[in-house]
Amino acid sequence: MPTITAGDFRKGMIFEMDGKPMLVVDFQHVKPGKGAAFVRTKYKNVMSGAVREEAFNPTAKFEQVAVERKDAEYSYNDGNLYYFMDPETYDMTPLNQDVLGDAFRFMKENTPCKLVSYKGSVFTVEVPNFMDLEVTETEPGVRGDTATNVTKPATLETGAVVQVPIFINEGEKIQVDTRTGEYMGRSKN
Repeated sequence: MPTITAGDFRKGMIFEMDGKPMLVVDFQHVKPGKGAAFVRTKYKNVMSGAVREEAFNPTAKFEQVAVERKDAEYSYNDGNLYYFMDPETYDMTPLNQDVLGDAFRFMKENTPCKLVSYKGSVFTVEVPNFMDLEVTETEPGVRGDTATNVTKPATLETGAVVQVPIFINEGEKIQVDTRTGEYMGRSKN
């Protein structure tokens, strides 16, 4: 298996620690004024779901875990169960809400995604990096307000709330980066 260092960590990367697969939820490279640099890492045990935070030396070595990524299409949800269809066999895979991850709040029905599994057990869903979504609710922009970087909350068709520039109105389609939850611009579609 390929070896990676803590300095290589990125969101969504999976490494092995103590014989168990861990998913990098968040990371931050820290270079204090005194002392050695370190990587503050928030990671999740993909089998138990337990989340921990730990600081690693950037040169600490870990085994990269082999996972299976399978194409799927988000179909619908029923309570806490979310159903994904295999585009080849049309089989439905139900997943619990706690497996979906934060970026899933931007997913619309019938959107392609990837189910990520370890030894046959799905532990997360990879959504497209960018989604075009309609603004369903936001306060009207104030005419003549040209201050830069003024934002307001907007509710999207999926129920997610993001900060948008003051000139965005209800009914407009915008593009959102699902990794950060940031407004990227008006949709080109």
